[in-house]
Amino acid sequence: MPLDRILRNLITWQRADGPPVPVRAVGVEQARERYLANAVLPRRAGAGPRAAVTAVDRTVDTADGAAFRCRVYTPETDEGRVVTYLHGGGWALGDVDSHDQACRIVAASLGAVVVSADYRRAPEFPYPTPLLDAVAAARWTSRRFPGRDHVLAGDSAGASLAIGVALDARDTGDLGFAAQLLLYPPVDPRLLFAAASAYAEGYLLTVDDMAYHYDLYVPDARRRRDPAVDLLNADLRNLPPAVVATAEFDPLHDEGVELADKLAVTGVPVRHVPGPGLVHGYFLMQDVVPAAAACSERVLRELDTVLRSAPGTGRAASARYAEAASGD
Repeated sequence: MPLDRILRNLITWQRADGPPVPVRAVGVEQARERYLANAVLPRRAGAGPRAAVTAVDRTVDTADGAAFRCRVYTPETDEGRVVTYLHGGGWALGDVDSHDQACRIVAASLGAVVVSADYRRAPEFPYPTPLLDAVAAARWTSRRFPGRDHVLAGDSAGASLAIGVALDARDTGDLGFAAQLLLYPPVDPRLLFAAASAYAEGYLLTVDDMAYHYDLYVPDARRRRDPAVDLLNADLRNLPPAVVATAEFDPLHDEGVELADKLAVTGVPVRHVPGPGLVHGYFLMQDVVPAAAACSERVLRELDTVLRSAPGTGRAASARYAEAASGD
């Protein structure tokens, strides 16, 4: 399918004065400002489910004595679900503000409380700190909202962290999850699939951007072989049912498809939702790209179907964890 017309015009406009400056040349602080501006500025007054979702900021304590912010979204219609949402941005960019609208949409669409984690980011806090914070956020969510079907969700780098949390929960046995929502996840730190992609350059996210983000997130190249980083080579058995979303014009497309295939081979129920004509990051573009909004709706419908097909999957383990944690 051709690249979406609106996205094509956006890319043409961005390149009007020459090729975009790579993230590594911009620097982390400026890249963070640019990322937030791109995520927030398109918002239209009154757009999205703001009136139907309330939000409040809370604090999550970490095992190393630090703390980070989370934002808790509560929808008008409650279906007895809770989502731990881990934002994207290459483990270095993005925060709860850049993903505020996306989390409101998730909350309203699923009838779920959403806990958006403002985990500590690279390069100030490289791997494994963002992952450990993600685990802490999921545990906080289960403790505060027991008895609900618990979904692990994330886009891009956040999807990578979500899988890492699912692996940790499987191995420790202290949390249960009803499903995973994995939006265009980076799962191949060697970038073999991305480098071979026909869309490695020129479609907002580039292979060089991903290489730079891996340098920030896991500066010790030896640790990129850790299962929580090299997810395509991890043991993926016995993970929660997954909805994996990919974008056609995304250097991470092929590794996302490979992840879905590997999950299925190991016996994990998986639903792959392709994003024809779309680029990496489309879940944050729903206000300005109708095709992105339509695909995002399909993704959330698939997740709703998963939750309705096996209600209560994550409740027993979540309640057990909450009961055990209450004695801490």
